[in-house]
Amino acid sequence: MAHLGTFVGYIFPFGNVIVPLVVYSMKKDAPLVLLHSRNSLNFQISITLYILVSSILIFVLIGIGLIFLLVVLQFILVIMAAVKADKGEVFDYPLTINFIKD
Repeated sequence: MAHLGTFVGYIFPFGNVIVPLVVYSMKKDAPLVLLHSRNSLNFQISITLYILVSSILIFVLIGIGLIFLLVVLQFILVIMAAVKADKGEVFDYPLTINFIKD
């Protein structure tokens, strides 16, 4: 849920951050769920910041391509993370800034 729930962000603004945050705050007693939700939350915060910076770069015409690339990358990585989580494996998202630590 922490990984696939981030697709809510395509419908509701910042839904991609809110869903993993809710899972993270509710499942502190399950270590594996806590780890997955923390990884997802850190990635979604990072990707949101990257998209905001890319939005500013639209004025120099590089931002449009970056936003498209980030959205596609986010989609692919979330699917990969959900598949790994289903197998009980941990997925470390690339390009992630670790805002939330143990």
